[in-house]
Order: sequence, then structure tokens, then C-alpha cells
Amino acid sequence: MKELYLKTSQELSALLTTRYSTSFSLGIKVFPNEIRRAIFSIYGFVRIADEIVDTFYEHDQRVLLNDFKQQTEEAIKKKVSTNPILHSFQNVVHQYNIDLDYIESFFHSMEMDLEKVSYSYDLYQKYIYGSAEVVGLMCLKVFCQHNEPLFEELKPFAMKLGSAYQKVNFLRDIQADYELRGRIYFPQIDNKEKWTNDIKKVLESDIEKEFLEALVGIKRLPKSCQFANYLVFLYYQALLSQIKKVDIRKLFQKRISVSFFKKIALLFKAFAVTKFIWR
Repeated sequence: MKELYLKTSQELSALLTTRYSTSFSLGIKVFPNEIRRAIFSIYGFVRIADEIVDTFYEHDQRVLLNDFKQQTEEAIKKKVSTNPILHSFQNVVHQYNIDLDYIESFFHSMEMDLEKVSYSYDLYQKYIYGSAEVVGLMCLKVFCQHNEPLFEELKPFAMKLGSAYQKVNFLRDIQADYELRGRIYFPQIDNKEKWTNDIKKVLESDIEKEFLEALVGIKRLPKSCQFANYLVFLYYQALLSQIKKVDIRKLFQKRISVSFFKKIALLFKAFAVTKFIWR
């Protein structure tokens, strides 16, 4: 029955991730079974923490986040949890020997979301590390399948990729972050009036540079992981392309997205490139 509970916990993590991110889940679903279950378990865990800090305004979010953090620590320590999402996550932590410092850094960034922070460059980098780069490193642990030399080789690329994805998310969600949550993550910008298209272009250039660096790492991943990772990479690249076409004021009025038909085209492109071009 332990196996049934774990399987059910993994399925619930997959359901949670899919309900909140259909596009990202599309990439996860093309992984091989074992890897897919592990990545869904990581993102199910991340999703709950995100939800606490992003939407539970009618509750004491700090209490909820601290409680979730304590539950996570207990789940990892005891190797079991009555919270199915945490049960599937702790299984991945132990199975792939995920560094507990990554989890601590993740929670630290979530705690930053509960405060009105005026971001310096150092705080901005610290937030991105904990909210995105460590998540990429957790996933990389799964992709490398206990091959530690490969993990160490690919760490810088995974961090660049996580950083690029997060910065795209910042631009895509700039309206909701500012109007609903009172957040602007970018250094030295504490209100939307300070935004200009020139600042937007600098950030877009920074993201494009990180994409180029990260692509080197995707090509060095085990073959079984290239298709899914490249698919998500192409999706975020397309999202950035859409954002680049829009004036900064429009970003504060409308959330940019990639069309369904474009996503299907990217699916075929990712398959063709990883199957027939990358050797």
C-alpha cells in the first residue's frame, strides 16, 4: 500500500501542476515516466508555496508559509507525509539526493514575497537564485540520474535557464505583480512610472543572452531529457519574442501569451531538432 500512496501522491502533484500551468506541463509530459513523475513532484511542491504567497491574501500568509516549511522539513526528515504533495516531493529529495540548501533558499525567496521589498541588484539576484535557479538545480539532479560529474558540469547552464525563465515571468506577470501584489522585482524601480522601453530592452537583451548560454547546457543533457527541456525553452523564447513587440505600458494592461497553434508548432520543432539534428 505504500507504493499505492506514493503513486497517488505523484499523480496529485501532476494534477496540481497541470491545472496551474498547462503550457509548462506539456513539456513535462514528454519526459520518460520516471523523470516525468519526479519533475511533477518538484513543481507540485513549488506550486503550493507560490500559491500561498501569491493568492491567500485573506489569510495570514506568513503563518501558512512557515507551517508549509515546517511540514516540508518534517516530511524530508521522516520520509513520509500525510500531505500527498509533500510525500511525493520528499521521495524525490531522497531518491536524487537533492541538496537541502536549495530548499532553504527557495523558502527564503518565498518569504521575500511577503514583504514590500525595494530590490537592490544583490537582492534581485538572491531572489532569482532562490525562486528559480535552485528549482532548475533540483530538476537537473533528476535529469543527471546520479551522474555527479555531469551535474557539476551543467549547473551553470541550469542556473542561467532558471534565471531567464523567471525574468520572462516577471515581464509577463508585471501587471498582476504590481496591481495585485504590490511587487516590482527589478532593481532601482519602485513604481511603474519609472519603467521605460529602454529599460525593458536592456532586460530583454539580458534574457536573450542567458537563453543562448543555457541552450549549450540543454544540448549536453542526456538524450532522454533534451526534447522536453528544449520544448519548454522554445515556448519561453516565443513568449519573450511576443513581449518584445509590446510597449511597456501595454504590459501593465495585458498579460502576454503564446497561441495554442504556436505551441503545437513548437512541439513539432522541438521533436525534429532533438531527434534528427542534435546527435
